[in-house]
Amino acid sequence: MSAARAYLDYNASAPLLECARAAMLDALAMPANPSSVHSEGRAAKRILETARRQVAALVGGEPAHVVFTSGATEAAATLLSPRWTMGRAPLTFSALYVSAADHPCILKGGRFSASAINMIAVRPDGLVDLADLEAKLAAHDRDEGLPLVAVHAVNNETGIIQPLEEIGRIAKAAGAVVVIDAVQAAGRIPLDISAGYADYLILSSHKIGGPKGAGAIVGSTDLMMPEPLINGGGQEKGHRGGTENLAAIAGFGAAASEALGKLSDIDALAAMRDRFEFAILAHVPDAVIHGRGAPRVANTSFFSIPGTKAETAQIGFDLGGVALSAGSACSSGRVGPSHVLEAMGLGDQASALRVSIGHATGEDELALFDAALANIARRRKGASEAA
Repeated sequence: MSAARAYLDYNASAPLLECARAAMLDALAMPANPSSVHSEGRAAKRILETARRQVAALVGGEPAHVVFTSGATEAAATLLSPRWTMGRAPLTFSALYVSAADHPCILKGGRFSASAINMIAVRPDGLVDLADLEAKLAAHDRDEGLPLVAVHAVNNETGIIQPLEEIGRIAKAAGAVVVIDAVQAAGRIPLDISAGYADYLILSSHKIGGPKGAGAIVGSTDLMMPEPLINGGGQEKGHRGGTENLAAIAGFGAAASEALGKLSDIDALAAMRDRFEFAILAHVPDAVIHGRGAPRVANTSFFSIPGTKAETAQIGFDLGGVALSAGSACSSGRVGPSHVLEAMGLGDQASALRVSIGHATGEDELALFDAALANIARRRKGASEAA
């Protein structure tokens, strides 16, 4: 990144990796439709299937169980449905269980009616309240239909890692199907769908350095699937109609392959995150770093500056050459209280800033962040003394 600007918003969208760009250019040079049976079509199909293998490998899945979509939101809308099939037999889910800190694409419940969506509480440390999950699933009426549990693996704002194995154990004991939003987890923690804690994972290309406009559903099996959200010509084994976005999918696959290889560098990424947090506390000793006592991914810090609105500080950072966010980017550009912090019982601190970094983040970005924060801290001190 140029020293003139520091991009610290990887959780919103990571910069496009060179390997992804190269894979996309190769795919763009391919004239054919991957569904065509001629030589050119078969060549396009090979690009598609290479990407399918690469995405599956990132999460320990089988290539045959990967369904490409336009992104994670479409993947969520597909999976969060009351109408499924197992083979040729219909399968009905009567209720959806989501956590109060989930991403909006999960919280809105996909194709479930509002009355069928049940909210699972979040503890003050940001972890899903397992006792509340267990109690709500125990009260589920199986005569009405099956329960579907959908929660995030890593929170997009705080970076807190959820106890996936415990969530899976509780949900499976209640006969639920488990969907895990792994968008912020992929490439940041090891994922293995074969471990049994999830039936389906949701992935997004642009969070791991691939292009925008590609996502995936990865299943532990393909015997049970929701009714398609998009019907068409039978692409993706009939699970998602429409000609595949070959260039975006090729870039997604290349990024997935690099993300898998970079998992061994997570400690170095965590060390860089800690240096950002040292700078935060050096300039603002009373700053609150949310989720610091819980398991977190190595690239994310979510912090509040008491007495300072997040949007005001965000503007200050931007003027200082630093791009970061005030919570999720998926709110049409709006800045407001964090529903994640409110779910954690921190309504008085619900205005916060998120620093999210990547393996390319270095000394220049840290220096720009430090200088911008120093200016914000000076203005804050001056305003306090004037008052």
